[in-house]
Amino acid sequence: MSNGQWYPPEWPDRIRALASGELTAVTPKRAATVILLRDTGAGPAVHMLRRHASMAFAGGAYAYPGGGVDPRDETPVRWAGPPLERWAGRLGVDAASAQAVVCAAVRETFEEAGVLLAGATGDTVVDDTTGDDWEADRRALVARELSFAQFLDRRGLVLRSDLLGAWARWITPEFEPRRYDTWFFVAALPAGQRTRDVSGEADRTVWIRPEDAAAGYDRGELLMMPPTISTLRDVQPYGTVAEALAAAEDRELAPVLARARLEGDELVLSWPGHEEFTRHLPAKGGLL
Repeated sequence: MSNGQWYPPEWPDRIRALASGELTAVTPKRAATVILLRDTGAGPAVHMLRRHASMAFAGGAYAYPGGGVDPRDETPVRWAGPPLERWAGRLGVDAASAQAVVCAAVRETFEEAGVLLAGATGDTVVDDTTGDDWEADRRALVARELSFAQFLDRRGLVLRSDLLGAWARWITPEFEPRRYDTWFFVAALPAGQRTRDVSGEADRTVWIRPEDAAAGYDRGELLMMPPTISTLRDVQPYGTVAEALAAAEDRELAPVLARARLEGDELVLSWPGHEEFTRHLPAKGGLL
């Protein structure tokens, strides 16, 4: 391939199996990821992680902090920002699911980057999460020894949902055995906080301008999944983090789901509205 589009070698056979009815799609799990931004003299930069090459899903690909929803993310939490009913309408789910998705976004950002979108009040944000006590809590969250609600309670913090902007929603293709219904959010790195290389799923973390990351992808140097490079391109035009956050209000959140269809002697894999990711392969045997 000429670019860095992540495309596992087993996909062609799985696409054929799905098209022939030999494969049954699994129900996607809810997930959330955060496009964490900070202003620089050359425009916004985005925080990205490179997943370990040995990982079963998207190994070696660059991504943002994020992960699956923990069932305990639906437990009521100390909350600031838009009410759950408004979030439910924005995300297209019920109130309990909206809280779970937003909580997962904030929790996973803390777990994987050490950045916490929470404060003692609804108009403050913690300014340092680097001490040993913070690290102990972060590890407890990762190990699921501590729920996010318990974490906020013990520290007297409220989740700052107003610091997040809903940006996009992508669903893993039906032929993938590991499927996620993922909401993408944008957020600014809080003043005083810094990202830390603490994710057990990554072997590298970087702050990079979206245009530089996209150029690396186009040259085939940076491996990314379609949702990652698509959202990078969408963030790229904004000159400041504030502009990107403001733009989130009007973003379309209709889910993007890849489709595999038979056209003559070819199977065509496409992401509606995102033609750059379209792939063609023989309907029987062969490779791309």
